[in-house]
Amino acid sequence: MNTPSTPTPVNPMQQLANQLCFPLYAASRMLTKAYQPYLQELELTYPQYLVLLLLWEHEELTVKALGEQLILDSGTLTPLLKRMEQKQWLSRRRDPTDERMVLIRLLPAGRDLQARACHIPKQLLKKLALTSTEFDALRGQLQHILTQLA
Repeated sequence: MNTPSTPTPVNPMQQLANQLCFPLYAASRMLTKAYQPYLQELELTYPQYLVLLLLWEHEELTVKALGEQLILDSGTLTPLLKRMEQKQWLSRRRDPTDERMVLIRLLPAGRDLQARACHIPKQLLKKLALTSTEFDALRGQLQHILTQLA
């Protein structure tokens, strides 16, 4: 016969409510989910949107630079870029000065998505109901965490 055991007192640092990782994880998932309706209209996935954000800013980047900025390895990035190339949003080619480097260049169809996606940041900010000061402070704290963990 099993006898009921006395529960071990829980260390407060082992309670879910006291973890930093869980609210960050849950918020990341919920925020990504909030993007979905806007991105589906453009037939984009969230990772594709992130790649396009960088290309709209820089026009051309190496796969290595994309991976560093998005914190994605080439094994994740390469299939994503291939799908985007098939949709003619970008092109991939070897760097003529260094054959080891692959250059990713924005194509006109990818550029056209920029105008169609311009409402997305405003919609997400509205959904978050943060002031610009709160938004900047939160982004700064998250960037600090990323820097510390890198």
